[in-house]
Amino acid sequence: MRKKWLWRTLAVLAGIVVVTVVAFTVSPWPSALIIRQVFQDGAKKVAAIMAPYAPTSGVDSVLDVQYAEGSTEPYVTPSSFTQLDVFYPTGTTEPLGTVIWTHGGAWISGNKSNDRSYFEILASKGYTVVGLNYTYGPEAQYPTAVFELNQAHKFLLENAEKFNINPDAIVLAGDSAGAQLTSQLATIITKPSYAAGMKITPALLPEQLQGVVLNCGVYEVTSLLGQKGILGWGDDASLWAYTGDRDLANSAAVAEMSTINHADGNFPATYISGGNADPLTAENSKPFAAKLQSLGVNVTELFWPDDYTPPLPHEYQFRLNLDAAQTALTETLAFLEERIGSNTQN
Repeated sequence: MRKKWLWRTLAVLAGIVVVTVVAFTVSPWPSALIIRQVFQDGAKKVAAIMAPYAPTSGVDSVLDVQYAEGSTEPYVTPSSFTQLDVFYPTGTTEPLGTVIWTHGGAWISGNKSNDRSYFEILASKGYTVVGLNYTYGPEAQYPTAVFELNQAHKFLLENAEKFNINPDAIVLAGDSAGAQLTSQLATIITKPSYAAGMKITPALLPEQLQGVVLNCGVYEVTSLLGQKGILGWGDDASLWAYTGDRDLANSAAVAEMSTINHADGNFPATYISGGNADPLTAENSKPFAAKLQSLGVNVTELFWPDDYTPPLPHEYQFRLNLDAAQTALTETLAFLEERIGSNTQN
């Protein structure tokens, strides 16, 4: 009797293992949810680091504004994902230079609320700052997020007066996957053939886009493929969840997302940075900066020596307890001042 019980238990456990393995093989959901939890835990810790540096007064906000209700754009489905937050100096009554920020999260996680303290800091310096949500994978697949973010730009232009936005003084910004999306939207806005290939009509005109801020991003997505270990598994799983493509090496989406191969000399003035302990810096940020410079684009880069200490991890710019992050904030504000001015008298 004991042997039968043992064999039945082993059979059940074996069945669970098989089902689990099959689940991870046929669907991106199990892996994506694990990775998402890791990213969410990390985002909470970084948000806690930023919080003490946010202004305690002097900034007004309008939160959780739905930007895609009634949208007829392809791929866009109004949901809790398609919301935005707006921040501006208290008492603002005139249009201000505007920063539109797309959050990171490996294309499968993240939320505009994670970066609220950073947005409040930028707003306190005389800008209107908008944080965007978008539908990531595997809830929706590429290019859903791109179309949604473009819809957000359209909504903001239509409501520019309401939200104190100067439509002729806009900088797009993003971090990590949000930097990739920002670079892609900037390419759509400034390269008609690329926009046509994606069958998307950009909401912003090239002359309205005065610059982009790119932190710790991915611009040659193929560089993430074939990596070993847990990071390689995470990259592959995230991209599978976002693109819907299992064969990532031959994915048209991956090729289209790799803006280093699509941006041209009309790409807007760019601030770009990455930490010395972030592998994306050597593999993506530095090569993209060099490519843009070779095209004649005005590039402001902030990189750090390999032996800089403490080592600066992915998304170092949000860790405002670090001297390097404070330097990055200062450089970002200088770039914004140069590109869209500021109004600190409010």
